[in-house]
Amino acid sequence: MTSPGIPQVTEAPAPTSMSALQRDCPARLLLDQIADKWTVLVICVLDEGPSRFNELRRRVDGVSQKVLASTLRGLERNGMVERIVATSGPVSVTYRLTPFGTTLYEPMLALYGWTTRHIETVVDAQDRFDRRAHIPTR
Repeated sequence: MTSPGIPQVTEAPAPTSMSALQRDCPARLLLDQIADKWTVLVICVLDEGPSRFNELRRRVDGVSQKVLASTLRGLERNGMVERIVATSGPVSVTYRLTPFGTTLYEPMLALYGWTTRHIETVVDAQDRFDRRAHIPTR
């Protein structure tokens, strides 16, 4: 019931959950990017210092021009990479990690280290699984 001249009190919508387990959590989009293999590899290269696009493409073996451009654009949009355009002389573009972007290197290095330490275990598990999957069932 409302009274004249007194504004009706409405409840504010509940804040968006910040649990990546929830479908509408914005952290899911960030996880999509930072858990991507190309992002991990680009961050590792850029942690060594600024790099031009073609140098990154040579260093990150197997990445396509389109995927590298998309990865760099996403990292730039999220504040992790800075794109520097030099206009003196021929135009050139260099990419470097921002101070915020450098905070990703340590966790990514840990993930990469875990991967290299456990790849043999994973390959063995894959072989066992594949052998089981190909055995006909009676």
